[in-house]
Amino acid sequence: MKNTLLNDFCQLYQSLNKDNLERLKEVYSDSVVFIDPIHQVNGLDALTTYFANLYENMDYCHFHINRVIEQPGEASIIWRMEYAHHKIKKGQRIVVDGSSHLQFSEKIDCHRDYLDLGQMLYEHLPMIGPVIKAVKKRAS
Repeated sequence: MKNTLLNDFCQLYQSLNKDNLERLKEVYSDSVVFIDPIHQVNGLDALTTYFANLYENMDYCHFHINRVIEQPGEASIIWRMEYAHHKIKKGQRIVVDGSSHLQFSEKIDCHRDYLDLGQMLYEHLPMIGPVIKAVKKRAS
C-alpha cells in the first residue's frame, strides 16, 4: 500500500474501539460523508457520535483488512468484521464480510460501506432471522 492515508486508515480500523474514537480526525475531513446500509452521517462530529453509539452497545468489534485496491483519490477496502452484541445472537460472535469505498484528497471526504445487513443483523434476530434465512435459501 503506497498511500500513507490508506495505511493510517487500515491501522486505525484494526484497532478502533470506544476509547480511541478521537483518532477518527486523523483520517477523516471535518466535512466527511459516511454512508452505510443503515445511516448517512454528515460531518466528523456526527460520525464520531455515531461510532460512539455503535461501540457503546457492542461487547467487541474488530476489523480484519483483507485487501486494499487504490487509485488516485479513491480506494476500495475489502474487510471482515467480527463483533458481538449482548442483544444479538445471545452475545455470540458474528462475522460479516464487506467493503468500503473511500474518496479522499488530504483526508477522507466520503466513506461508503457495502455489506449484507442480513448477515450482520437480520439473520440473528429471533423473530425474522429464520424467515430471512429461508428466503435466501429459496432464492439460491
